[in-house]
Amino acid sequence: MGNEKKIDTNKTDNSSNKKVNINPHKPTTAFIGASWIALFAGVIAFNIGLWNAEMQLNEKGYYFTVLLFGLFSVISVQKNVRDRLEQVKVSDLYYGISWAATLISILLIVIGLWNASLDLSEKGFYGMSFVLSLFSAITVQKNVRDNQLNELTATK
Repeated sequence: MGNEKKIDTNKTDNSSNKKVNINPHKPTTAFIGASWIALFAGVIAFNIGLWNAEMQLNEKGYYFTVLLFGLFSVISVQKNVRDRLEQVKVSDLYYGISWAATLISILLIVIGLWNASLDLSEKGFYGMSFVLSLFSAITVQKNVRDNQLNELTATK
């Protein structure tokens, strides 16, 4: 850990000789937009697939609930990881429960799709839209935390 580079966050703008505060954690507007678009694309695609699927209502409810459970659990994991990174106290129990919930949600979607009487292409569609939704939920949550950190450092 001794090889870490220190980032100079106080650069001088050569054209005006003003100090410019650069936050290396501040996400770009394009990245924030892409994260939100990916989240909406994954969730909407998953739900359109469920709406049009020829399966019983209880099956649709199962997949929808697993999606919501997965989204909540990955947001919780990201928050816990970030809190620990910023030395905010997080209990080991909650940290473990968050990771367990994430793994269980992934296991539930895998078991559900494995046993479903769907075409392989439909199973792949649900699996990929689920993974896209989870990953983009993590990045959206990360962007929210990065922006909060940026606002705190900008007001100091």
